[in-house]
Amino acid sequence: MAENETRDGSTGGSAPKPLRKLTRISPQQPQGGEVKPKPLRKLEPQIPEGRQPVQPERRPAPEPKKSKGSGKRQRAVQQPSAPKGADFLVKFTSIIATLIIVTGMTLNMPILRYADADSNISIMRMVKEWQPLNKEGDIKHDSNTDFHINSDIVIKDYTDGLDLPQLIEGQYSILLLGFDEEEYNTDVMWVLEFDIGHGKLNILQIPRDCCLPDYTNSPTGKFNSIYSSGKNYNLTPIQKVVNAVEENFGIPIDAYITTACFDIVDIVDLIGGIPITIDNEIMYEADKIIPEGDITLTGEQAEWFIRFRREWMEGDIGRMQNQRRFMVAAMNKLQSIVQDEGRIKLYGYLKQIYDRELLYTNLSLQDIGMVADFASTLSMDDVLVNMVPGEGARYPAPDGQEYDVYSVHKQATLDMLNQYYRPYQNNMKNTDSTIQELITDYVYEAYDDTGATLDEIEEGTEPERNPAKAPR
Repeated sequence: MAENETRDGSTGGSAPKPLRKLTRISPQQPQGGEVKPKPLRKLEPQIPEGRQPVQPERRPAPEPKKSKGSGKRQRAVQQPSAPKGADFLVKFTSIIATLIIVTGMTLNMPILRYADADSNISIMRMVKEWQPLNKEGDIKHDSNTDFHINSDIVIKDYTDGLDLPQLIEGQYSILLLGFDEEEYNTDVMWVLEFDIGHGKLNILQIPRDCCLPDYTNSPTGKFNSIYSSGKNYNLTPIQKVVNAVEENFGIPIDAYITTACFDIVDIVDLIGGIPITIDNEIMYEADKIIPEGDITLTGEQAEWFIRFRREWMEGDIGRMQNQRRFMVAAMNKLQSIVQDEGRIKLYGYLKQIYDRELLYTNLSLQDIGMVADFASTLSMDDVLVNMVPGEGARYPAPDGQEYDVYSVHKQATLDMLNQYYRPYQNNMKNTDSTIQELITDYVYEAYDDTGATLDEIEEGTEPERNPAKAPR
Protein backbone atom coordinates (compact mmCIF):
# COMPACT_ATOMS: atom_id res chain seq x y z
CA MET A 1 0.00 0.00 0.00
CA ALA A 2 1.44 3.37 -0.96
CA GLU A 3 2.37 6.05 1.55
CA ASN A 4 -0.51 8.01 3.09
CA GLU A 5 -2.92 5.36 1.77
CA THR A 6 -5.20 3.20 3.84
CA ARG A 7 -6.56 -0.22 3.02
CA ASP A 8 -9.74 0.02 0.95
CA GLY A 9 -13.00 -1.19 2.34
CA SER A 10 -12.41 -4.64 0.99
CA THR A 11 -13.21 -7.71 3.02
CA GLY A 12 -12.03 -11.25 2.65
CA GLY A 13 -9.55 -13.74 3.85
CA SER A 14 -5.93 -13.19 4.67
CA ALA A 15 -2.96 -14.30 2.59
CA PRO A 16 -2.28 -18.04 2.85
CA LYS A 17 0.05 -19.11 5.61
CA PRO A 18 3.45 -20.54 4.67
CA LEU A 19 3.64 -24.28 4.78
CA ARG A 20 5.28 -26.00 7.73
CA LYS A 21 8.86 -26.99 7.00
CA LEU A 22 9.76 -30.64 7.50
CA THR A 23 12.75 -31.53 9.67
CA ARG A 24 15.45 -33.49 7.91
CA ILE A 25 15.83 -36.97 9.49
CA SER A 26 19.39 -38.30 9.68
CA PRO A 27 19.83 -41.98 8.78
CA GLN A 28 20.41 -44.21 11.81
CA GLN A 29 23.82 -45.77 12.30
CA PRO A 30 23.90 -49.58 12.35
CA GLN A 31 24.21 -51.08 15.82
CA GLY A 32 27.41 -52.84 16.70
CA GLY A 33 30.72 -52.72 14.92
CA GLU A 34 31.38 -53.65 11.36
CA VAL A 35 31.82 -57.40 10.89
CA LYS A 36 34.87 -58.15 8.78
CA PRO A 37 35.05 -61.42 6.87
CA LYS A 38 37.80 -63.86 7.97
CA PRO A 39 40.69 -64.28 5.49
CA LEU A 40 40.80 -67.61 3.67
CA ARG A 41 43.46 -70.10 4.76
CA LYS A 42 46.17 -70.64 2.19
CA LEU A 43 46.38 -74.26 1.08
CA GLU A 44 49.84 -75.93 0.69
CA PRO A 45 50.37 -78.79 -1.79
CA GLN A 46 50.53 -82.21 -0.06
CA ILE A 47 53.73 -84.23 -0.84
CA PRO A 48 53.86 -87.94 0.06
CA GLU A 49 56.28 -88.82 2.86
CA GLY A 50 59.74 -89.83 1.67
CA ARG A 51 59.49 -88.12 -1.72
CA GLN A 52 61.16 -84.91 -2.80
CA PRO A 53 59.38 -82.39 -4.95
CA VAL A 54 60.35 -82.56 -8.61
CA GLN A 55 62.16 -79.45 -9.77
CA PRO A 56 61.29 -78.37 -13.31
CA GLU A 57 64.13 -78.58 -15.81
CA ARG A 58 65.52 -75.22 -16.81
CA ARG A 59 66.13 -74.63 -20.46
CA PRO A 60 68.98 -72.40 -21.62
CA ALA A 61 67.92 -69.00 -22.79
CA PRO A 62 67.91 -68.75 -26.58
CA GLU A 63 70.55 -66.64 -28.27
CA PRO A 64 69.21 -63.36 -29.60
CA LYS A 65 68.80 -63.34 -33.35
CA LYS A 66 71.12 -61.36 -35.56
CA SER A 67 69.60 -58.81 -37.86
CA LYS A 68 70.19 -59.17 -41.52
CA GLY A 69 73.07 -57.17 -42.95
CA SER A 70 74.70 -56.56 -39.57
CA GLY A 71 77.34 -58.48 -37.68
CA LYS A 72 76.46 -56.84 -34.36
CA ARG A 73 74.30 -58.57 -31.81
CA GLN A 74 71.02 -56.78 -31.33
CA ARG A 75 70.35 -55.53 -27.84
CA ALA A 76 67.65 -57.58 -26.21
CA VAL A 77 64.54 -55.50 -25.52
CA GLN A 78 63.54 -55.89 -21.91
CA GLN A 79 59.80 -55.71 -21.27
CA PRO A 80 59.01 -53.39 -18.35
CA SER A 81 57.51 -55.16 -15.42
CA ALA A 82 54.10 -53.97 -14.17
CA PRO A 83 54.53 -51.43 -11.35
CA LYS A 84 53.29 -52.31 -7.94
CA GLY A 85 49.73 -51.15 -7.37
CA ALA A 86 48.81 -51.10 -11.07
CA ASP A 87 46.41 -53.98 -10.64
CA PHE A 88 44.80 -52.21 -7.68
CA LEU A 89 44.40 -49.00 -9.73
CA VAL A 90 42.68 -50.86 -12.55
CA LYS A 91 40.33 -52.60 -10.14
CA PHE A 92 39.60 -49.38 -8.26
CA THR A 93 38.83 -47.51 -11.52
CA SER A 94 36.54 -50.32 -12.63
CA ILE A 95 34.64 -50.19 -9.34
CA ILE A 96 34.22 -46.40 -9.52
CA ALA A 97 33.04 -46.58 -13.14
CA THR A 98 30.56 -49.29 -12.20
CA LEU A 99 29.24 -47.20 -9.29
CA ILE A 100 28.81 -44.17 -11.56
CA ILE A 101 26.91 -46.20 -14.14
CA VAL A 102 24.70 -47.83 -11.51
CA THR A 103 24.06 -44.46 -9.80
CA GLY A 104 23.18 -42.82 -13.11
CA MET A 105 20.81 -45.63 -13.96
CA THR A 106 19.23 -45.45 -10.49
CA LEU A 107 18.76 -41.65 -10.64
CA ASN A 108 17.08 -41.91 -14.03
CA MET A 109 14.93 -44.96 -13.35
CA PRO A 110 11.18 -44.24 -12.84
CA ILE A 111 11.04 -45.52 -9.27
CA LEU A 112 9.23 -42.67 -7.45
CA ARG A 113 5.61 -41.68 -7.43
CA TYR A 114 5.06 -37.93 -7.93
CA ALA A 115 1.76 -36.21 -7.26
CA ASP A 116 1.62 -34.25 -10.52
CA ALA A 117 2.91 -37.05 -12.76
CA ASP A 118 0.78 -39.62 -14.53
CA SER A 119 3.26 -42.39 -13.70
CA ASN A 120 6.43 -43.02 -11.73
CA ILE A 121 9.31 -40.59 -12.26
CA SER A 122 13.06 -40.68 -11.69
CA ILE A 123 14.96 -39.11 -8.80
CA MET A 124 16.73 -36.82 -11.28
CA ARG A 125 13.44 -35.54 -12.67
CA MET A 126 12.09 -35.01 -9.16
CA VAL A 127 15.11 -32.85 -8.23
CA LYS A 128 14.80 -30.79 -11.43
CA GLU A 129 11.08 -30.24 -10.94
CA TRP A 130 11.31 -29.57 -7.19
CA GLN A 131 9.38 -26.42 -6.21
CA PRO A 132 10.46 -25.56 -2.64
CA LEU A 133 8.91 -22.05 -2.77
CA ASN A 134 5.53 -23.07 -4.16
CA LYS A 135 3.74 -21.67 -1.13
CA GLU A 136 0.79 -20.19 -3.04
CA GLY A 137 -0.26 -23.54 -4.54
CA ASP A 138 -0.27 -24.82 -8.10
CA ILE A 139 -1.92 -23.03 -11.00
CA LYS A 140 -4.74 -25.17 -12.34
CA HIS A 141 -6.12 -25.25 -15.87
CA ASP A 142 -9.08 -27.26 -17.06
CA SER A 143 -8.06 -29.89 -19.59
CA ASN A 144 -10.80 -28.61 -21.89
CA THR A 145 -9.59 -24.99 -21.83
CA ASP A 146 -9.34 -23.54 -25.33
CA PHE A 147 -6.37 -21.17 -25.66
CA HIS A 148 -7.26 -20.44 -29.31
CA ILE A 149 -3.81 -21.53 -30.50
CA ASN A 150 -2.97 -20.50 -34.05
CA SER A 151 -2.36 -23.83 -35.78
CA ASP A 152 -0.73 -22.07 -38.75
CA ILE A 153 2.15 -21.07 -36.45
CA VAL A 154 2.20 -23.78 -33.79
CA ILE A 155 2.26 -26.77 -36.10
CA LYS A 156 2.48 -30.34 -34.83
CA ASP A 157 6.28 -30.51 -34.53
CA TYR A 158 6.85 -26.85 -33.60
CA THR A 159 9.36 -26.24 -30.79
CA ASP A 160 10.96 -23.08 -29.41
CA GLY A 161 14.07 -24.87 -28.18
CA LEU A 162 13.38 -24.68 -24.43
CA ASP A 163 12.06 -27.66 -22.50
CA LEU A 164 9.68 -25.64 -20.30
CA PRO A 165 6.24 -26.83 -19.08
CA GLN A 166 4.40 -24.40 -21.37
CA LEU A 167 0.70 -24.01 -22.00
CA ILE A 168 1.53 -22.73 -25.49
CA GLU A 169 4.75 -23.71 -27.26
CA GLY A 170 6.74 -20.59 -28.12
CA GLN A 171 5.89 -18.46 -25.08
CA TYR A 172 6.15 -18.61 -21.29
CA SER A 173 4.11 -16.18 -19.18
CA ILE A 174 4.79 -15.32 -15.53
CA LEU A 175 2.40 -13.38 -13.29
CA LEU A 176 4.34 -11.07 -10.93
CA LEU A 177 2.50 -9.74 -7.88
CA GLY A 178 3.98 -7.23 -5.43
CA PHE A 179 2.22 -6.88 -2.06
CA ASP A 180 1.79 -3.83 0.12
CA GLU A 181 3.48 -3.73 3.53
CA GLU A 182 0.58 -5.61 5.12
CA GLU A 183 0.73 -8.34 2.42
CA TYR A 184 -2.98 -7.85 1.83
CA ASN A 185 -3.43 -6.05 -1.49
CA THR A 186 -1.39 -6.59 -4.66
CA ASP A 187 -0.28 -3.09 -5.58
CA VAL A 188 2.10 -4.26 -8.35
CA MET A 189 0.65 -6.53 -11.05
CA TRP A 190 2.74 -7.36 -14.11
CA VAL A 191 2.52 -10.12 -16.69
CA LEU A 192 5.95 -11.08 -18.06
CA GLU A 193 5.44 -12.83 -21.37
CA PHE A 194 8.67 -14.38 -22.67
CA ASP A 195 8.21 -14.72 -26.43
CA ILE A 196 10.84 -17.41 -26.83
CA GLY A 197 10.11 -18.11 -30.48
CA HIS A 198 10.81 -14.48 -31.48
CA GLY A 199 13.44 -13.65 -28.85
CA LYS A 200 11.45 -10.95 -27.05
CA LEU A 201 9.92 -10.07 -23.68
CA ASN A 202 6.56 -8.28 -23.50
CA ILE A 203 5.53 -6.83 -20.11
CA LEU A 204 1.94 -5.86 -19.34
CA GLN A 205 1.27 -3.50 -16.41
CA ILE A 206 -2.19 -3.83 -14.88
CA PRO A 207 -3.27 -0.74 -12.88
CA ARG A 208 -4.19 -1.71 -9.34
CA ASP A 209 -7.41 0.37 -9.60
CA CYS A 210 -8.73 -1.54 -12.63
CA CYS A 211 -12.41 -2.03 -11.90
CA LEU A 212 -13.44 -5.69 -12.22
CA PRO A 213 -16.41 -5.95 -9.83
CA ASP A 214 -17.36 -9.46 -11.01
CA TYR A 215 -14.14 -10.89 -9.51
CA THR A 216 -13.98 -9.38 -6.01
CA ASN A 217 -16.14 -8.92 -2.93
CA SER A 218 -14.44 -5.62 -2.17
CA PRO A 219 -16.92 -2.73 -2.51
CA THR A 220 -14.30 -0.84 -4.57
CA GLY A 221 -14.30 -3.52 -7.28
CA LYS A 222 -10.55 -2.97 -7.74
CA PHE A 223 -8.18 -5.53 -9.24
CA ASN A 224 -5.72 -5.29 -6.36
CA SER A 225 -8.32 -6.76 -3.96
CA ILE A 226 -8.91 -9.99 -5.93
CA TYR A 227 -6.08 -11.84 -4.15
CA SER A 228 -7.47 -11.19 -0.67
CA SER A 229 -11.20 -10.79 -1.45
CA GLY A 230 -11.85 -12.83 -4.58
CA LYS A 231 -15.37 -14.17 -4.97
CA ASN A 232 -14.69 -17.86 -5.54
CA TYR A 233 -13.93 -19.26 -2.07
CA ASN A 234 -13.04 -22.69 -3.51
CA LEU A 235 -9.95 -21.31 -5.23
CA THR A 236 -6.57 -20.32 -3.80
CA PRO A 237 -5.83 -16.56 -3.81
CA ILE A 238 -3.23 -16.92 -6.58
CA GLN A 239 -5.68 -18.91 -8.71
CA LYS A 240 -8.30 -16.15 -8.38
CA VAL A 241 -5.86 -13.59 -9.79
CA VAL A 242 -4.72 -15.96 -12.55
CA ASN A 243 -8.33 -16.54 -13.62
CA ALA A 244 -9.02 -12.79 -13.70
CA VAL A 245 -5.96 -12.17 -15.91
CA GLU A 246 -6.72 -15.01 -18.30
CA GLU A 247 -10.45 -14.32 -18.65
CA ASN A 248 -10.08 -10.55 -19.11
CA PHE A 249 -6.78 -10.26 -20.98
CA GLY A 250 -6.50 -13.65 -22.67
CA ILE A 251 -2.89 -14.39 -21.63
CA PRO A 252 -2.37 -17.98 -20.40
CA ILE A 253 -0.32 -17.91 -17.17
CA ASP A 254 2.34 -20.61 -16.81
CA ALA A 255 3.87 -19.55 -13.50
CA TYR A 256 3.73 -16.93 -10.74
CA ILE A 257 6.11 -14.93 -8.56
CA THR A 258 4.94 -13.07 -5.46
CA THR A 259 6.99 -10.79 -3.25
CA ALA A 260 6.48 -7.99 -0.72
CA CYS A 261 7.87 -4.48 -0.53
CA PHE A 262 10.20 -5.37 2.35
CA ASP A 263 11.56 -8.32 0.34
CA ILE A 264 12.55 -5.86 -2.41
CA VAL A 265 14.80 -4.16 0.16
CA ASP A 266 16.73 -7.38 0.82
CA ILE A 267 16.93 -8.36 -2.87
CA VAL A 268 18.38 -5.00 -3.94
CA ASP A 269 20.90 -4.99 -1.08
CA LEU A 270 21.87 -8.57 -1.96
CA ILE A 271 22.94 -7.66 -5.51
CA GLY A 272 24.75 -4.50 -4.40
CA GLY A 273 22.18 -1.80 -5.20
CA ILE A 274 20.67 -0.41 -8.42
CA PRO A 275 22.47 2.43 -10.27
CA ILE A 276 20.01 5.03 -11.59
CA THR A 277 19.72 8.72 -12.48
CA ILE A 278 17.27 10.73 -10.33
CA ASP A 279 16.00 13.86 -12.15
CA ASN A 280 14.78 15.64 -9.02
CA GLU A 281 14.92 14.92 -5.31
CA ILE A 282 12.27 12.47 -4.13
CA MET A 283 10.93 12.97 -0.62
CA TYR A 284 9.09 9.79 0.29
CA GLU A 285 8.72 11.05 3.86
CA ALA A 286 10.38 13.83 5.79
CA ASP A 287 13.32 11.61 6.83
CA LYS A 288 13.31 9.38 3.73
CA ILE A 289 14.87 11.34 0.87
CA ILE A 290 16.45 10.18 -2.39
CA PRO A 291 18.86 12.85 -3.68
CA GLU A 292 18.94 13.87 -7.33
CA GLY A 293 21.78 12.87 -9.63
CA ASP A 294 23.53 9.62 -10.52
CA ILE A 295 23.25 7.37 -7.46
CA THR A 296 23.05 3.70 -6.54
CA LEU A 297 19.77 2.94 -4.82
CA THR A 298 20.01 0.96 -1.60
CA GLY A 299 17.30 -1.53 -0.75
CA GLU A 300 15.37 1.04 1.31
CA GLN A 301 15.70 3.73 -1.36
CA ALA A 302 14.50 1.26 -4.01
CA GLU A 303 11.35 0.64 -1.98
CA TRP A 304 10.74 4.39 -1.63
CA PHE A 305 11.31 4.92 -5.35
CA ILE A 306 8.83 2.30 -6.59
CA ARG A 307 6.14 3.24 -4.02
CA PHE A 308 6.36 7.05 -4.30
CA ARG A 309 3.18 8.59 -5.74
CA ARG A 310 2.21 11.70 -3.76
CA GLU A 311 3.65 14.33 -6.14
CA TRP A 312 2.92 12.66 -9.48
CA MET A 313 0.31 14.55 -11.46
CA GLU A 314 -1.30 11.27 -12.48
CA GLY A 315 -1.13 9.62 -9.07
CA ASP A 316 -0.95 5.83 -9.32
CA ILE A 317 -0.41 5.94 -13.11
CA GLY A 318 2.59 8.20 -12.49
CA ARG A 319 3.91 5.66 -10.02
CA MET A 320 3.57 2.91 -12.66
CA GLN A 321 5.47 5.07 -15.15
CA ASN A 322 8.22 5.59 -12.58
CA GLN A 323 8.35 1.85 -11.92
CA ARG A 324 9.25 1.41 -15.58
CA ARG A 325 12.38 3.46 -14.96
CA PHE A 326 13.28 1.18 -12.07
CA MET A 327 12.69 -1.79 -14.38
CA VAL A 328 15.25 -0.38 -16.84
CA ALA A 329 17.80 0.24 -14.10
CA ALA A 330 17.33 -3.28 -12.72
CA MET A 331 17.74 -4.79 -16.20
CA ASN A 332 20.98 -2.83 -16.67
CA LYS A 333 22.21 -4.10 -13.31
CA LEU A 334 21.52 -7.74 -14.18
CA GLN A 335 23.27 -7.38 -17.53
CA SER A 336 26.30 -5.82 -15.85
CA ILE A 337 26.46 -8.76 -13.43
CA VAL A 338 26.54 -11.20 -16.35
CA GLN A 339 29.12 -9.17 -18.30
CA ASP A 340 31.42 -8.24 -15.40
CA GLU A 341 31.06 -11.20 -13.04
CA GLY A 342 29.66 -13.98 -15.22
CA ARG A 343 26.46 -15.97 -15.28
CA ILE A 344 27.62 -18.16 -12.41
CA LYS A 345 27.56 -15.07 -10.16
CA LEU A 346 24.02 -14.25 -11.32
CA TYR A 347 22.91 -17.80 -10.57
CA GLY A 348 24.53 -17.45 -7.15
CA TYR A 349 22.39 -14.39 -6.41
CA LEU A 350 19.27 -16.21 -7.61
CA LYS A 351 20.09 -19.13 -5.33
CA GLN A 352 20.48 -16.83 -2.32
CA ILE A 353 17.13 -15.19 -3.10
CA TYR A 354 15.64 -18.67 -3.37
CA ASP A 355 17.27 -19.95 -0.17
CA ARG A 356 16.23 -16.89 1.85
CA GLU A 357 12.64 -17.18 0.55
CA LEU A 358 12.50 -13.54 -0.54
CA LEU A 359 9.80 -14.56 -3.00
CA TYR A 360 7.30 -17.35 -3.55
CA THR A 361 7.04 -19.08 -6.93
CA ASN A 362 5.97 -22.32 -8.55
CA LEU A 363 8.99 -22.14 -10.85
CA SER A 364 11.27 -25.11 -10.36
CA LEU A 365 15.03 -24.73 -10.05
CA GLN A 366 15.39 -25.96 -13.62
CA ASP A 367 12.73 -23.53 -14.91
CA ILE A 368 14.45 -20.56 -13.26
CA GLY A 369 17.75 -21.49 -14.89
CA MET A 370 16.20 -21.71 -18.37
CA VAL A 371 14.23 -18.46 -18.03
CA ALA A 372 17.31 -16.64 -16.68
CA ASP A 373 19.43 -17.95 -19.56
CA PHE A 374 16.88 -16.69 -22.09
CA ALA A 375 16.48 -13.29 -20.39
CA SER A 376 20.25 -12.75 -20.37
CA THR A 377 20.29 -12.90 -24.19
CA LEU A 378 17.81 -10.03 -24.60
CA SER A 379 18.78 -6.46 -25.44
CA MET A 380 17.00 -3.40 -24.08
CA ASP A 381 15.26 -3.00 -27.43
CA ASP A 382 13.87 -6.55 -27.18
CA VAL A 383 11.77 -5.69 -24.10
CA LEU A 384 8.46 -3.89 -24.62
CA VAL A 385 6.28 -2.49 -21.79
CA ASN A 386 2.56 -1.71 -22.13
CA MET A 387 -0.14 -0.62 -19.69
CA VAL A 388 -3.79 -1.67 -19.92
CA PRO A 389 -5.63 1.15 -21.77
CA GLY A 390 -8.29 3.06 -19.86
CA GLU A 391 -9.07 6.19 -17.87
CA GLY A 392 -10.13 7.31 -14.42
CA ALA A 393 -13.79 6.98 -13.47
CA ARG A 394 -16.20 6.91 -10.52
CA TYR A 395 -17.64 3.54 -9.54
CA PRO A 396 -21.04 3.52 -7.75
CA ALA A 397 -20.55 0.54 -5.44
CA PRO A 398 -23.25 -1.70 -3.92
CA ASP A 399 -22.49 -0.20 -0.49
CA GLY A 400 -23.86 3.15 -1.66
CA GLN A 401 -20.42 4.80 -1.92
CA GLU A 402 -18.58 5.99 -5.02
CA TYR A 403 -14.94 5.06 -5.50
CA ASP A 404 -12.21 6.43 -7.78
CA VAL A 405 -11.25 3.57 -10.09
CA TYR A 406 -9.69 2.87 -13.48
CA SER A 407 -12.15 1.99 -16.25
CA VAL A 408 -10.65 -0.21 -18.99
CA HIS A 409 -11.07 0.78 -22.64
CA LYS A 410 -12.05 -2.61 -23.97
CA GLN A 411 -11.44 -2.35 -27.73
CA ALA A 412 -8.10 -0.56 -27.31
CA THR A 413 -7.08 -3.27 -24.85
CA LEU A 414 -8.03 -6.08 -27.23
CA ASP A 415 -6.10 -4.41 -30.07
CA MET A 416 -3.01 -4.10 -27.88
CA LEU A 417 -3.27 -7.70 -26.67
CA ASN A 418 -3.69 -9.06 -30.20
CA GLN A 419 -0.69 -7.10 -31.43
CA TYR A 420 1.82 -7.91 -28.69
CA TYR A 421 0.63 -10.60 -26.28
CA ARG A 422 -0.90 -13.33 -28.44
CA PRO A 423 1.86 -14.19 -30.96
CA TYR A 424 0.82 -17.86 -31.09
CA GLN A 425 -2.93 -17.45 -30.62
CA ASN A 426 -5.81 -16.32 -32.78
CA ASN A 427 -6.99 -12.74 -32.24
CA MET A 428 -9.36 -12.07 -29.35
CA LYS A 429 -12.86 -10.92 -30.12
CA ASN A 430 -15.08 -8.76 -27.95
CA THR A 431 -16.95 -11.83 -26.71
CA ASP A 432 -13.68 -13.58 -25.72
CA SER A 433 -13.03 -11.11 -22.86
CA THR A 434 -14.99 -10.43 -19.67
CA ILE A 435 -13.74 -6.82 -19.43
CA GLN A 436 -16.50 -4.56 -18.12
CA GLU A 437 -16.41 -0.90 -19.14
CA LEU A 438 -17.82 1.67 -16.73
CA ILE A 439 -17.91 4.41 -19.35
CA THR A 440 -18.15 4.22 -23.11
CA ASP A 441 -18.05 7.93 -23.92
CA TYR A 442 -14.32 8.35 -23.39
CA VAL A 443 -12.98 11.62 -22.02
CA TYR A 444 -9.28 10.74 -21.90
CA GLU A 445 -7.53 8.44 -24.39
CA ALA A 446 -3.87 9.20 -23.66
CA TYR A 447 -3.41 5.79 -22.02
CA ASP A 448 -4.64 3.85 -25.04
CA ASP A 449 -1.08 3.59 -26.37
CA THR A 450 1.62 3.52 -23.71
CA GLY A 451 3.94 0.97 -25.34
CA ALA A 452 7.66 1.67 -25.04
CA THR A 453 10.87 -0.35 -25.19
CA LEU A 454 13.35 -0.23 -22.32
CA ASP A 455 15.66 1.79 -24.59
CA GLU A 456 12.96 4.44 -25.01
CA ILE A 457 12.12 4.43 -21.31
CA GLU A 458 15.79 4.89 -20.41
CA GLU A 459 15.96 8.01 -22.55
CA GLY A 460 12.84 9.51 -20.91
CA THR A 461 12.44 11.57 -17.75
CA GLU A 462 10.38 11.25 -14.60
CA PRO A 463 6.56 11.65 -14.70
CA GLU A 464 5.06 15.15 -14.44
CA ARG A 465 4.77 16.49 -10.89
CA ASN A 466 1.92 18.40 -9.28
CA PRO A 467 3.39 21.58 -7.76
CA ALA A 468 0.49 21.84 -5.33
CA LYS A 469 1.56 18.56 -3.70
CA ALA A 470 5.22 19.43 -3.30
CA PRO A 471 6.47 19.42 0.31
CA ARG A 472 6.66 22.84 1.93
